[in-house]
Amino acid sequence: MLSHEDWKGNTGGTTWMQRTLIGFVGFVGIRPIYVIMGLFVAPFYMLFNHKGYTSIYHYFRKRQGFGWWKSFRYSYLNHYRFGQIIIDRFAAYAGCKFQFELEGNDIFLDLMSGDEGVIILSSHVGNYELAGYSFAATEKRYNALVFSGETKTVMENRNRMLSKNNIKMIPVSEDMSHVFLMNAALADGEVVSIPGDRIFGSRKSVVCDFMGGQASFPLGPFSLAVQREAPTMAIFVMKESAYKYQVFIRRIATDDTVKMDKKTKTGRMVQSFAKELEDILRRYPEQWFNYYEFWHDGPNQS
Repeated sequence: MLSHEDWKGNTGGTTWMQRTLIGFVGFVGIRPIYVIMGLFVAPFYMLFNHKGYTSIYHYFRKRQGFGWWKSFRYSYLNHYRFGQIIIDRFAAYAGCKFQFELEGNDIFLDLMSGDEGVIILSSHVGNYELAGYSFAATEKRYNALVFSGETKTVMENRNRMLSKNNIKMIPVSEDMSHVFLMNAALADGEVVSIPGDRIFGSRKSVVCDFMGGQASFPLGPFSLAVQREAPTMAIFVMKESAYKYQVFIRRIATDDTVKMDKKTKTGRMVQSFAKELEDILRRYPEQWFNYYEFWHDGPNQS
C-alpha cells in the first residue's frame, strides 16, 4: 500500500507554464482550456501517472462498487474534473469569478459568532481552496495550513488571493512550528483551517471506518480540537458546472451529554468527519483527489 508521502500534492508544470496559463485563461476563459484538458491532458496523466490512475480505479471498483467499465469511465472523469479544479484556481488568479451556493450556512454563522477559536476541516475533494479566493473572512481572521512545496507562481498568487481576504497561510514545516502557530491563532479566537484527510507532519493517525473499509486519518487536527475544546466544522466545496460550486458546511462534534475521555472523544470526531466525507463522495464520486491507495485492505484486483 502506498503511504501518504507517495502523493505529494503539488501542482504540475513549470513556473513559466503556470504563468502562461494564467494569462491564457484570462484571455479566452475556462471552457476552451477544459476542452484541451479533456482531449489531451487527462488521458496523458492516466497513461503516464500509473500509480495515481490505478489507485483511483480501485477506489471506484471497491469503494463506490462500480463495474470495470464504469470504473474506467469515472477514472477518466476524475482526472478531467481534477484538471478543471486546477484550471479554476488559475482562472481565479486571472480575475475570473465563480458562483457559490451554500448549504448549512447557519452552522457557519453560529460558530463564527462566538469568541472562541474555530477549526475548519478541509479535505482533498472538490475545490476548497477556491472558496478562500472568493470569500472574505469578516467575522474572524483565517489561518490556513498549506503545503509549502508548491511552485513560486502558485505560492505568490495563493498568498495574494488569500491575504486580501484576511486569510493567512501557515506552511507545514518539518520542525512542527506550524503547530505552535495554530495554537496561538486559536488562543486569539481566530479560525484555523486544516486538511482532515491526509497525514503530514506528525505520523500519528486514527483508523476508522470509511466507505466500507478501514482508513487512517490524521490525529493532529482532531486532537487539537479536543485539547482546545474548539468548535469544529467541515466544509466541502464541490464543482457543479463550469462556473458554479456547491458549498456544504457540516458540524463535526460528539455527544456532549455523554462523558468520555479525550482519546475516545477524538476518535469519535474522526469517525464523524469520515462519515460526512463519505456522504459527500456518494453524491460526487468523481471528486476524490487522493491519488494513492488510501485504505488498509488494499486495492480490489478484480
